[in-house]
Amino acid sequence: MASVLSLPEPLQRFLSKFPLHTYSPIQVISRCPLQKPTLWIAPPRTTAVDQAFNSDILSTDVECLKWQAYITLRGLTNIAVRWDISPEGGIDGRLPCLHTPVFGDVSSELLAPRSIPGWVNGQVGGGSDPLNGYSDEILKDESHAWVSLLEGVVHAALTLSEPPRPALSQLFLTAIAGGRVLATTLSPPPAPLTGLSSVLPPYGTNITLSSIQGQYTEAIASLSERLGTDNWFLGSENPTALDALAFAYLHCLLYSMDSTRIEVTRRVNLVDWERRVRTQVEAAFTVA
Repeated sequence: MASVLSLPEPLQRFLSKFPLHTYSPIQVISRCPLQKPTLWIAPPRTTAVDQAFNSDILSTDVECLKWQAYITLRGLTNIAVRWDISPEGGIDGRLPCLHTPVFGDVSSELLAPRSIPGWVNGQVGGGSDPLNGYSDEILKDESHAWVSLLEGVVHAALTLSEPPRPALSQLFLTAIAGGRVLATTLSPPPAPLTGLSSVLPPYGTNITLSSIQGQYTEAIASLSERLGTDNWFLGSENPTALDALAFAYLHCLLYSMDSTRIEVTRRVNLVDWERRVRTQVEAAFTVA
């Protein structure tokens, strides 16, 4: 049915000089199509990977390593990793990100960390367990306390064991790691960087490794005692997200400075457990 309304003749002649053309979308053809799921991570300690053993395929960043362990412990293998992308290239300017290939009618996607568990559930099934792999509700609640311990004082000790900043820059910068201010992870909160005897008002935080060494030592001792001779933390039958997080911190601590590393090496069960899980994680990944 023709439209009752029509444009005035002068306006039609004017618009005819600017015709609107439409074209079908152009399909982007990648020269190197993605063959397998690829995890974008921060670089490992060395980039010269031994292809026979994957000895240097684990990220030095604890957050990236946590997701490498999570994917592995959920039972997935043959996952690629790449570390040639800076954090600014990831979603929200952070790594890791998971790049999934085209599969059937499902298009390729780039997933932020918060979306990785959902993707893993789709690959291996599951995700409907209200206990998240723990034996009962009490152990599930206990896992939250261990996560807080690892992401609190243990995280602070790991961050402070990194090479120190120049003294002048340390004066004006608050210690930050993984987007979190360290002062918010410690209890009790640390003293300010400037005090009553300073001409400057209270500013920043005065956090040193020695000031939290006692808390850190106690945390590692508690972690060792809780693991005991079990295969997985909290006596779970299968690995959980807590195991992935614990492995990431233990592995990074074992490659930190001596004063931090020695607390882990004193606990034989933690060293053996880290070595066993590391073997699994290294075997699950290849270089993209």
